[in-house]
Amino acid sequence: MFMNIMDGTVVNVALPTLSRHFAVPIGSVSGVVTAYLVTLAVAMPASGWVGDRFGGRNVLLAAITVFTAASALCGVAQSLPELVAFRALQGLGGGMLVPVGMTLITRAFPPAERIKANQILIVPTLLAPALGPVIGGALVDGLSWRWIFYINLPVGVAAIVVGLLFLPAGSEHPAGRFDVPGFLLAGAGFPLFMYALSTGATDGWGSAVVLATGLAGLALLAVFLVVERRAAEPLLRLGLYRDGLFRITSLQATAASGGFLGTLFLVPLFLQNGLGFSAVHSGLSTFTEALGGMTGVQITTRLYKRTGPRRLMIAGMSGAIASIGLMALAGPSDANWLIPLLMYCTGFSFGFAISPSQAANMATITAAETGHASTLVNTFRQAGAAAGVALLGTVVAATEAGAADLAGYRLAFLTAAALMAVGLVFCFFVDDAAAAPTMAGKTTTATPPVLPEAA
Repeated sequence: MFMNIMDGTVVNVALPTLSRHFAVPIGSVSGVVTAYLVTLAVAMPASGWVGDRFGGRNVLLAAITVFTAASALCGVAQSLPELVAFRALQGLGGGMLVPVGMTLITRAFPPAERIKANQILIVPTLLAPALGPVIGGALVDGLSWRWIFYINLPVGVAAIVVGLLFLPAGSEHPAGRFDVPGFLLAGAGFPLFMYALSTGATDGWGSAVVLATGLAGLALLAVFLVVERRAAEPLLRLGLYRDGLFRITSLQATAASGGFLGTLFLVPLFLQNGLGFSAVHSGLSTFTEALGGMTGVQITTRLYKRTGPRRLMIAGMSGAIASIGLMALAGPSDANWLIPLLMYCTGFSFGFAISPSQAANMATITAAETGHASTLVNTFRQAGAAAGVALLGTVVAATEAGAADLAGYRLAFLTAAALMAVGLVFCFFVDDAAAAPTMAGKTTTATPPVLPEAA
């Protein structure tokens, strides 16, 4: 997960260098980012079925292998089209990696132990986006842009070796028939919609390409929803949203991802383009988010079983709204210390809220449905993050924010806080009683035995 998440922010730092290396406009190298997002959106909806059909261990190891091999190919790419193609291959691995890995973790831990597992699981979610700009800037400036891909190789190889040695084989849940119509519709609709989201802020929402892909994507997804409601074995089990706790925590995570990832996208722009910070200085200023997040998770983990998820999520989301909103007040005279402090508070609050949300998310989901539930959560969380980045990028572009006028950045910070406020609203509807299985003091004899695949 760390390797997969960090890859996105590392590549963003290298785009100007890639533009110079391949002697193309900066807009042309955006394909390096969008190719990854598009194939990620193709693979992710099918990950639940694939994991159950071929076994979580096999699919996870295959996904890591594809991602690692594609990273090596990206590093040796001799042309921009080659690099874009290899990034697309990387996206196929990344689209399977996180949902299937999350499924294995959920099945491995009984509900009462998941909040403890989140102490570790949340680390890559918080650390990777913060480390990406720092590591990316250091590699691009000190070595070469190729090293932003080579850095994945030792991590990927180590993960494969550990997986081969310690992950048990087998799949204990029948996959059923593959939903071909659903896959074709989702495999076209999600990528088109994600492409429009990822390019709209830079190319303009009135662009013919953005309008065509965005509207076509929405139309295909609308048809997809109709088809899935009628399918006997749908690709995305949308019926899982009838479970109130799963629905509410999933919606909260989607909105929170939009606000949080949008903020991580916005702060470097504000510091570098608005205030003239260097890339390394900007990266170090945002890195405090990870430290705050890990601190918040440690505290909320210890409180969870006594208080339940609802109050912790409300407190965390409220803190995130305040911290991000206060960033709108930062300026040239105080940003040097205020932004690192507020980023620490933002990370603390986000970790405080998202850890109980993740622990409660699948409290009432059966083991047989965890693969499909994980696919749903991660697919819509990815869409929420892309939408948050697109929205804030649009605000910055529309207001022509820059060093001469910081008003656009201030409005964008308030917009990010508003996205967090949407997530806060969902928190009030979380039912602590439904999350009771995750709040047990210890696992009872009634807990189902650990299944072979998830041991």
